[in-house]
Amino acid sequence: MDVRFINPFIASTKTVFKTMVATDISVGKPYVIRANEEQTADVSAVIGMSGDAVGCVVLSLPMTTACNIASKFAGMPLNQNHPDFSDALGELANMVAGQAKAKFESLNVSISLPSVIVGQEHVVSQSRAKPRLALPCHCDLGNFTVEVVLVVESGAAKASAPVGVAV
Repeated sequence: MDVRFINPFIASTKTVFKTMVATDISVGKPYVIRANEEQTADVSAVIGMSGDAVGCVVLSLPMTTACNIASKFAGMPLNQNHPDFSDALGELANMVAGQAKAKFESLNVSISLPSVIVGQEHVVSQSRAKPRLALPCHCDLGNFTVEVVLVVESGAAKASAPVGVAV
């Protein structure tokens, strides 16, 4: 595995949740999501990445965890119907992606505005041609997953390298 692209997401998730949600996160063993193993979630905060590295980051959460995290981040109770619910989770995803991309050495990467999908057991479909890496996260507010798909464009690094594949 090419930790140059994985470790920044682990570190940024831990840092963002510690500083912005006052919660310690433990990250379990990363694993590749296979093409026939669709992950479902109740809330997904999605950030696209473009430039020398192309892909996306998805925070996938069960509804209870999403409400707990959004409420702690906002400092007031938030549920899925509150107008700030999606904004809170989108901003957390934005911070995770932004801090991770800042650690990509010699890569010029831009991140998109966040999109937040809310719906019971939905699937965020991604290219089956590129591996998706899942980072299982655990904390007192509930469990969630950070999914990463990232392909480094040819010439930007040693070689074209999707996350999770050695260069």
